[in-house]
Amino acid sequence: MDDMDTIINRIKEQDPELFLQIEKIIPFHGYLSSGAMIGLQMLTMAKRLLDVKEGERIYVIAETSNCVPDPFQILEGATTGNKGMKIKDYGKMAVTVNKRGAPGESKLPAVRIYLDAEKTAAYPRLHAWFMNLEKVRHEEVVPILLEAGENIYSYTFTEIEVPVKKSKQVRLCENCGESFIQYEGEALCEACRHEQ
Repeated sequence: MDDMDTIINRIKEQDPELFLQIEKIIPFHGYLSSGAMIGLQMLTMAKRLLDVKEGERIYVIAETSNCVPDPFQILEGATTGNKGMKIKDYGKMAVTVNKRGAPGESKLPAVRIYLDAEKTAAYPRLHAWFMNLEKVRHEEVVPILLEAGENIYSYTFTEIEVPVKKSKQVRLCENCGESFIQYEGEALCEACRHEQ
């Protein structure tokens, strides 16, 4: 089994474009993890399936907070802070991606992509890692992901409802005294409401 530097150097020689993406992900994520590689493959698929053009903004709902969202954040700028990324941590290796819609649109086409356990079964070591059947190192999983490509994913086209932007006001919480964004006349901030 090669070390990760050898794997990355091989990618640099064989696929310079992929290498440039990985080179941006590593400092952001900390290292090239299997999950970050899966996120990168999902991002590539989503852009192709939705015909995302250079500079077009995408929105992502990630169904895990682990690794998978990072390529979307660093390569496409879809972050929680700019509302381009939502994380619904269901513990699934899945994302739903859509493009920005035109003003007034209430529904947008989207694609949901997931790592498919039935398909990973064709790659026993990847499947063992994915199903947590045994400890398999990233150095072993990443080359399998590269070999398998899109063959281990399934996807469905769907629609996303465009959220209605609520008017907001900043208020002081009647319990803790801290400022918070008030949407519907709440007297308490979200944290204090959860404490009661």
